[in-house]
Parts: sequence; C-alpha cells; structure tokens
Amino acid sequence: MKRPNTIRLAGLLAAAALLTAAPARAQQDTAVPAAVDALARAVAAELLMKCPLANASDAAAFETCRAGLYGGGALRSHLPSFLLWGRQSGNVHATLRQTNLTQFAPDVWTHLYAPLFMFNGNYKVEWVPQEKQFVVRLEAAFRNRLSPGQFPYPFWHEESKWQTYQNANGWLLWVNPKTARIQAVQFTNRAETPMLQAVVPVEHKFDGQWLWTDAGGRTQPAVTLFDGLYRADNPYLRPLDRQYRDLALQMREAQCSSCHVPNNPDKSSRLVLLSTPAHAAGEIDRVIKAVRDDKMPMDEFRNSYALSDEDKKWLLQSAEAFRDTVRAAKDWEAQAARKAPPTALRPVALEKRVEVSQ
Repeated sequence: MKRPNTIRLAGLLAAAALLTAAPARAQQDTAVPAAVDALARAVAAELLMKCPLANASDAAAFETCRAGLYGGGALRSHLPSFLLWGRQSGNVHATLRQTNLTQFAPDVWTHLYAPLFMFNGNYKVEWVPQEKQFVVRLEAAFRNRLSPGQFPYPFWHEESKWQTYQNANGWLLWVNPKTARIQAVQFTNRAETPMLQAVVPVEHKFDGQWLWTDAGGRTQPAVTLFDGLYRADNPYLRPLDRQYRDLALQMREAQCSSCHVPNNPDKSSRLVLLSTPAHAAGEIDRVIKAVRDDKMPMDEFRNSYALSDEDKKWLLQSAEAFRDTVRAAKDWEAQAARKAPPTALRPVALEKRVEVSQ
C-alpha cells in the first residue's frame, strides 16, 4: 500500500540543494548576524528535507525523520550540551526564565521529540529584546496520530498539553547571539501562520503509567527502549533493559522517581526526566554527580539532602553499571557504523509543491 504524503519537491537533488542554498529567505531585520542567518537557513532546509509534511499517522515518515535527525546534521550540530524544551507559556508575557521547561541531552531530544513534528521549510528570524536572544520561527505540524508507543511518554496525561501538541503550528528556536547556538526550543499552537494541514484530534486515556506492557507483551513506549536507535544485533540491548530496571528500583527507593517524571509534581522550572531508559541514559552522568555530591534527592522544601550510606552505595552502583553499558552500546554502534557500507539518502515520495517565503 502506498504511503500517503502531502508534499512534493522536485526530487532528491532539489531537496539536497536546499542545504547549501537558502530554502526560504528569512523575513528578518538587517541586524541579524550572518552566523544566525546561516543557522536558520540550514536548520529549516534540513527539517524540510528529512521531516516533510506527511499524514499524521505515517509511521514510516516518522521513522525516516527520526533516523535523519539522530547523530548529526545542521540541527544537532547547533545544540548545546543540554537543551531546554517545552511548550510556549500560556502567559503571552512570560519569559523563558518564567516558563517551565524540560532539560534534555541533545541526542535524546533529536531522537524522541523533534521527529514528532513535520516542516515546510518556511522560517523567520527576529531579535527579542526581552530575552536578549534571536528567535527562529519555523512553521510546523505535529504527528498526533502515531501509535502511543511512538511518543516518549503519554503526552495526554495533561489535556492542555496534549491539545497544544495536537494543534501545534510552529517551533521557536532560541539562539544565543554570541555563540550562534540553540539554547531552547518551544512548540506553540499560537504561531501567526496558518495550520499546515487539518488536524483530526485523537483522544487517549492516561492510566498513570509512564511505562506499560502492550497486548503483545512488549514494554512501551518502544521508542524509549532504544528502539530504532541501536541496531537489533547490538549485544548491549538486553543488559541496558535489565540495568535500567535495577536503576529504576534504586531510584524509587531513593525517592528520585517522585520528582523526575513528566507530570512534574514539584513544579520544577527545569525538569529532568528519568522515567524511561532513553531519558535516564541522557542524564546518567549528571545523576551520578548529583548523588555523589549529595545534591539529590530533595525534600518537600526543595532542599537537597544526603542519602543514607547504604542507599547511596546501591544507587551509585546501579547508576554506574547502567552508564558503563550505555557507553559500551554507543561504542559498539560506532564500530558497526564504520564497518557498514555507506547508504545513500533516498528522496521522500512527494505530492504537493511547497512554496517558501522570499
């Protein structure tokens, strides 16, 4: 059965050419530095080529986007050591500092969150004096009709969040003017541009579980189990699953699991998620340092305190074992990639021409 798509380009050569030419001339102030303008052009072109508009239920398009964004490229190369991500605040006057955002390792975000969106290549660059940063506004749409296991956690645990995701029509890339690197990314349903395609809402019920077992006996969300990230024959896949379960048990004993979950019970302004293997893998070095320095966990007044010697010992032991296996899995992947023959990027099937702003 032919996979439905909703856009058409001239072919791979035309799409690839967008990475070196401008896909959409930014509607910008003349004061925008060349480095920021180049970032905006390159990222917009890459997202258009790797994550074009498709049916919101198209799992193949999602996987293609996921594979295209992970590991390298314009977007990944402009991310910091950790990225802040979340929806635009409901308060139109709220600054980034006043907005609750989640902290992610760049690989986690590019693999689990960014591919849930689709793009048409249009963008606009603006200086925001209040933030003392540039913002790159990208037109976007959300893949709301994927299966539940393709979302990194049940976004529908909060109705307003799920509705913002479903009706998202834009991204905001916040760029540091000194480094020309992206500091934070927000999605919004209040972009000035129209929706890129009609949205058919989906209703899900949240049962309180961040990880669950499907009818086939498989743990979900599958995307958080390194599914599609590592090769199926990676010998460290089973140890990663086993060691994460041990780590999760120790974190539960140490009260970590009561805070580092998506519903953010402590209303942290900079949430760190540890609720799935992929999320924990991205933060494991910081977890180990925080526990060693007695900066984690925190009490009800948000004061950090030291664990008992026994709890600290077992938590660090399980965290270090998980970290070592994550590193071994990555090293194995790097070696396998060097041995594998190079693969050519294939063009996406296309149907509707995208016009970009001049």
